[in-house]
Amino acid sequence: MRFLDFDSACKHIESFTNLAKSMNYTVRTYRLDRMQALLEHFDHPEKDFKPIHIAGSKGKGSTALFISKGLNALGYRCGLYSSPHVSTYRERFTLSGLFFDDHFLLSVANDMISRLESFSFQEEYGYTSPTTFELLTLLGFLLFSQSDCDYAVIETGLGGRLDATNVITPIMSVITPIELEHTAILGDTIAKIAFEKAGIIKAGIPVTISLQSDEAREVIEKRALGLKAPFTAVGDCISSLKSSTDTMGEHAVITWQNGIKDTLILAMRGSFQSENAALALHVLRTLDLFDPERSLPAIARAKLPGRMELIRENPSIYIDGAHTQRSVARIFESFRSLYPSGGVLIFGAVEGKSHEQMARLALENFSKIIISTPGTFKKSDPAALFELFCKLRHDLGLEDRDIRLIEDPSGALDQAFEMAEEHHGVILTAGSFSMAAEI
Repeated sequence: MRFLDFDSACKHIESFTNLAKSMNYTVRTYRLDRMQALLEHFDHPEKDFKPIHIAGSKGKGSTALFISKGLNALGYRCGLYSSPHVSTYRERFTLSGLFFDDHFLLSVANDMISRLESFSFQEEYGYTSPTTFELLTLLGFLLFSQSDCDYAVIETGLGGRLDATNVITPIMSVITPIELEHTAILGDTIAKIAFEKAGIIKAGIPVTISLQSDEAREVIEKRALGLKAPFTAVGDCISSLKSSTDTMGEHAVITWQNGIKDTLILAMRGSFQSENAALALHVLRTLDLFDPERSLPAIARAKLPGRMELIRENPSIYIDGAHTQRSVARIFESFRSLYPSGGVLIFGAVEGKSHEQMARLALENFSKIIISTPGTFKKSDPAALFELFCKLRHDLGLEDRDIRLIEDPSGALDQAFEMAEEHHGVILTAGSFSMAAEI
C-alpha cells in the first residue's frame, strides 16, 4: 500500500485505534509493550539521536520548541516531536524549526506503512494493532533517524509513565506545570497525575521541573530520589522573573540566583511563556548547550500555532489552545492586559475538561461570548456547555453577559466579526486546540 501524498498517509494512520478520540479506556489501553515491539521491528530508530523528554499538563509544546530552537542556534540538527497539531500533521514533526520536505515525509511514511504489513503483535487476548499515536511516534523517530538528527526533543502525548514516547532513554527528563487533566485516565488528584508524569524519569538521568505545586513537586522529587536521578527545579535557580505583555510580544526578564540576567522579547505572548522560556534556558545551561549570543535570540523568535497567535487584524483575532482552568485564567489575564475593555470570546471545549471553572473565568472576563463546536475529532456538547454558561450567568449575577450558541464554527466567526465591529473590539478563541483549529 503506497500513498501519493502525506495527508492521505496520515488518514491511513488515523484509521488505526485512535485513543485521542475515545472516551472508553480499559486496563490494557495504555501500555508500552506494543511500542517496544514496533521499535524492535524497525531496528530501533530512537537510538540514533540524543532525546530530551518532556511531560506535563501545560507548556510542553512551547518549552520543547524553545529547547529545540536553542539547540538549532548552536548548529545542531534537532528534531521536535509535539502534539496536538492545529492545522496539519506536519506541525508534529519538525527539523531545525522547519517542516520536513513533503517528498521526504511521504517516502518515510510509505516505507513505514509498507513495513507494518509484516508486523504483528500478539498478547494473551489475541492479536492487536498499533494505535494512531504509536505510529505517529514511530514516524517521528524514523524521520529524526533518517535525517541524521543530533538531538530530538520529544513531547509526551498524554501522561508519561505509559505514554508511547516513554520508550526512549533521554539525556534529560523535563516536567512542566501539572494540573488536573484527563482525570479519567491519569487520576483525580494532582499527586496521582504527578505520579504518571514522573514516570518519564529514568535511573541516573537528570530531571528538572518547572514551577510546581508542593503536592506535585513532592511526588516528582521522591521518584527522582528513588531512581538516583539528579534533580533540579527551575524555581530554586531563579531570584526573580518579570513578565509583561504588549503588542511587541512578551517582555521577560529572568534573573538567576548566580546574578546572570536574561532579557528577551518573546514572539509568543503570555506570562506563562516567560516561565516556559526560563525552564528551557535552565535545561540548556544544565546540559552545557547554551550560548547567550545565539541561544537567546533564537528562543525569542520561536513561535507555535495556537499560542495566543494573532492570525488577523482589523479586527484582531487571536487563537489559543488553552483548555485547563489555569491556562485559561492566564491567557485571559494576558489578553486583558492588551485589551482592558475585553472583546468577543469564541469558546469551545471537548468533554472531560473542567467546564464549570473555565466558564466562570470566561464570564468574569468577557461580556460577549459565543459557544461553538471544537471540531469533530473529539466528542463535545456545545448545547450543554451553552446551558452551563447561562446557568452560571444567572448564579453569578452577570445578566448583562451576551451569550450565544452558534454550533457551526464558520457561523460563530461571522457573528464574532459583527459583534467586534459593533463594539470596536477584538476576538479571542479559547477552550481547546480543536476550537483554535476550526477558527
